[in-house]
Amino acid sequence: MLRNGLEPWHVAIVVIVCLMLFGSKKLPEMARGLGKSARILKAEAKALREETDAPAPAAAQAAAPVPAPTER
Repeated sequence: MLRNGLEPWHVAIVVIVCLMLFGSKKLPEMARGLGKSARILKAEAKALREETDAPAPAAAQAAAPVPAPTER
């Protein structure tokens, strides 16, 4: 059904419709905002991946029982 799914004239029509809807002044602002969002998402995903890959040694020490002090 979708053999020729995305041809160059499809892209041209989408670009023309976007220009008509949003105008030439808003499109760069929207692209800039999308780029910032993508960078933030990438950084957060990387931080989350690093956090889950290496368990923190402080968390392992906090879970260990502390021995009671002995009296002299």
